[in-house]
Amino acid sequence: MNFFNRLTAAVAAVATCVLTLVGCDQQKIDTLEEGLSTEVDVRKAFGEPETIWPETDGSRTFEYPRQPMGHRNYMITIGPDGVMTALRQVLTPHVFEQVQPGMTQEQVRRLLGKPAQRMTYERKQETDWDWNWIDPPNQEMEFTVTFGANGTVKKSGSRIKQQQGDR
Repeated sequence: MNFFNRLTAAVAAVATCVLTLVGCDQQKIDTLEEGLSTEVDVRKAFGEPETIWPETDGSRTFEYPRQPMGHRNYMITIGPDGVMTALRQVLTPHVFEQVQPGMTQEQVRRLLGKPAQRMTYERKQETDWDWNWIDPPNQEMEFTVTFGANGTVKKSGSRIKQQQGDR
């Protein structure tokens, strides 16, 4: 098999995995219902969360990132009574608008979930966190948050995602 055929096969395999992940997530979501599904139901559908964030009211938010291959991150809130109160896909423009200068890295992570990529620029004393997301009708985008030397947000914004060969 020549290089071009191997490359084509690899790209097809990655695309299949991404589409399968999206389809599987939707099937999992369809089995859950806010106010009725329990923590056991959530863990059965989604597995162990990457991170569990404690909330001030005694509830907990389970983080299920789909980065770097996917274009979604899910936050599922379990109330103090063990019942799911919210299931949100957080990589959306209305959530991105909540990212403000001065926010800490932890605040951004709690809001958006695990980023697809983190890059530190020593000379500029900045770190960029990137999330992959889809802007309807299926435009691949990248949302970037830039943190300054003190670890707080300096700026953020979205752009059309560049393909590897475009950089």
